Amino acid sequence: DKWESALWIMNADGSKNRFLVKGSSARWSPDGTRILYLAEGEPKDNQIFVRWMDAEGATSQITRLLKSPTNPQWSPDGRSIAFVAFVPHERTWEIGMPEPPEGAKWTKEPRVVEDLHYRFDRRGFTEHGFLHLFVVTADGGTPRQITSGEWTVGSIFEGPPANATYDWTPDGTALVFEGVKDESWDAVYDRSHLYRVSVATGAIQQITSEPGLWADPAVSPDGRSIAFIGFPTTSDTYALERLWVIGMDGSGMRQLAPTLDRPLSDVHWAPDGSGVYASVRHHGTANIRFVPLRGDVRRVTDEVQMLSLESIANDRDLTAVGVRTDFDEPGDVVRLSLRRGGATTQLTDVNGDLLANKRLGDVEELWYTSSDGTRVQGWLVRPPGFDPSQKYPMIMEIHGGPFSMYTVSFDFRYQTFAANGYLLLYTNPRGSTGYGEMFSKAIDFRYPGVDYDDLMAGVDAAIAKGIVDTTRMYVGGCSGGGVLSSWVIGHTTRFAAAAVRCPVMNWMSMAGQSDIPFFTHSFFHKPFWEDPQPWLEQSSLMYVGNVTTPTLIMTGELDLRTPMPQSEELYVALKMRGVPTKLLRFQEEYHGTGSKPSNNMRTLLYMMKWYDQWGGEQAKAAAEEGGGRP
Repeated sequence: DKWESALWIMNADGSKNRFLVKGSSARWSPDGTRILYLAEGEPKDNQIFVRWMDAEGATSQITRLLKSPTNPQWSPDGRSIAFVAFVPHERTWEIGMPEPPEGAKWTKEPRVVEDLHYRFDRRGFTEHGFLHLFVVTADGGTPRQITSGEWTVGSIFEGPPANATYDWTPDGTALVFEGVKDESWDAVYDRSHLYRVSVATGAIQQITSEPGLWADPAVSPDGRSIAFIGFPTTSDTYALERLWVIGMDGSGMRQLAPTLDRPLSDVHWAPDGSGVYASVRHHGTANIRFVPLRGDVRRVTDEVQMLSLESIANDRDLTAVGVRTDFDEPGDVVRLSLRRGGATTQLTDVNGDLLANKRLGDVEELWYTSSDGTRVQGWLVRPPGFDPSQKYPMIMEIHGGPFSMYTVSFDFRYQTFAANGYLLLYTNPRGSTGYGEMFSKAIDFRYPGVDYDDLMAGVDAAIAKGIVDTTRMYVGGCSGGGVLSSWVIGHTTRFAAAAVRCPVMNWMSMAGQSDIPFFTHSFFHKPFWEDPQPWLEQSSLMYVGNVTTPTLIMTGELDLRTPMPQSEELYVALKMRGVPTKLLRFQEEYHGTGSKPSNNMRTLLYMMKWYDQWGGEQAKAAAEEGGGRP
């Protein structure tokens, strides 16, 4: 009952596509003779493996660590492998306890907590500790710890070790990484710097000087510059991560493409060092852009798609590979020329056999006007065999974040609801990314706020099409979507039922329960002990007296981001008021309810059963008449 990854290999034209080995995170050695990858090893959990890519295909387990390594990268000469790993660091407090009597088994001493770094620890680590860089020879051996001390590689806010980013210098003598070095650990979440560490000596040099959240460093081909993303420290709830460049010695830091007011990722230097390529998110899509060190941004692709940029070859066409998805196509590997631009060439068809005999629901783009004349984008998924003369029940799903965006990618959940006779509405209200920094900042210090206006305007826009049964409308969402779906039912009675998942109900208690206390506090001008009024006004729990909507609540029992007590507060309040409700406590789940395949299926089926129970039976009948469930 877990998601498993496997490595496949094919020729660059897509031919001879075949299974290679179980594992993930494959990277070619610089000379192309080997790959490194992560796979289940001894001791348990992921370890680093190296496989020779000749006919023999000999494979060696390189690491044998008690804490799984993450984000492995080859050194430029292929002789070493760097990686990030968790280093336990238990705090102690001596109190002069007597020795236990012979044969006695005393309870283990309490864990000593004296800083907010504990919040980072609560994300799933069983011990207090820090993330550090290691290097091991590519033939195997004893890993050598490069960074050490009471600080961490990566940022406090980024979370899992896999998100800790770094890059080798071209000469292989140093690693450039993002890190947080603050002995008090009482810093705001957006404080990190770029550092350079000597592989030979462990000596560390701080590169950036301005406080901020600086991440994803990529060293230029000549080793003189570093491209990275981030933003200066701010008191705002949201700041857009921009693209920057800085000298290896910390000089000349400047922002590239200041007018590029969109989130970006997958930053890769052009082989000639003239600029960087990146995947840029805009209006629900992701396309490749070239950002020169001097001059204007150039569009490489411009399609209704989500396209990542994984790797670039230094050939005549600057051939690149990535993963592409759209409304009808799950992710597949594609090839394109960065030099010539234009359309992608699809190399795989992973789900072609699965979808060959399935009818998908058509997806219609919606642009509509909300409060203050703001234009908002959304999409409406129609059931297969849609009949425009009929009216259908409609589900509105709300995304989390809140600083994220719905995209044009294939979504199995939405197609499942559509196949069962529902219209599915999803929108990017203010607070979403991909529409400019000011659009995202519209909910600064007022969340929920105008995003609720945008959601209701989206419902009205869908109703205006004359295909929605307004007596059978439903609303749901997880995390940030849980915040807003719980807010919705406290401010309107137009929905027949709700599925509120992993919500925040009470910002005051959330500030002391969640693993992101700094982020929670950033939504308000002052801490609640100085001014509790805004904290109460923005808490959905304060409007539970208005709720009449039958509400299903679902949260993981191990959730540290929006902990179970938040859901319990909603459940108890609804039960006391006599509102129909159920609380589902998902076992072995952290944030969200679908990290395990069984729970992923349960989430969909419980939601469908709840909606069917409150007027959705006709949707089931419509689906059966139109060809049955998927």
